[in-house]
Amino acid sequence: MNRLPKRAVVYDTGALLAADRGDDRFQVLHLCCLRQDVTPVVPAPVLAQVWRGGTRQARLSKALQGCTVEPTSEVTARNAGVLLGRGRSSDAVDAIVVATALAHDALIVTSDPQDIALLWGASGTRSKLAVLAV
Repeated sequence: MNRLPKRAVVYDTGALLAADRGDDRFQVLHLCCLRQDVTPVVPAPVLAQVWRGGTRQARLSKALQGCTVEPTSEVTARNAGVLLGRGRSSDAVDAIVVATALAHDALIVTSDPQDIALLWGASGTRSKLAVLAV
């Protein structure tokens, strides 16, 4: 995993949990992004799912220093809601991840590629889903 496609990257909850536990695969991927001047995007609701504060999350804090935490706009929230309806899913955070990735034409780093693929398929986009599993 020495080179990633030169495109945006969106981290989901599973990616941040991998960062938090010091997962080697995540660390390599994150370093590759940073070395290629790709700043990973973390939707704010994803951060809310994993952040508990305190010194126990030092690894996560360090990883987040290289990321952009992006607020969820009304447009993204509406697009995520459409994905939930079409995909018959109830995971709003996954839908926000997919809506954010669609907006950025981004690769998604996830621990749950099946749920992400379901929501991506519900988007009706012709773009190919690019997922890296951690």
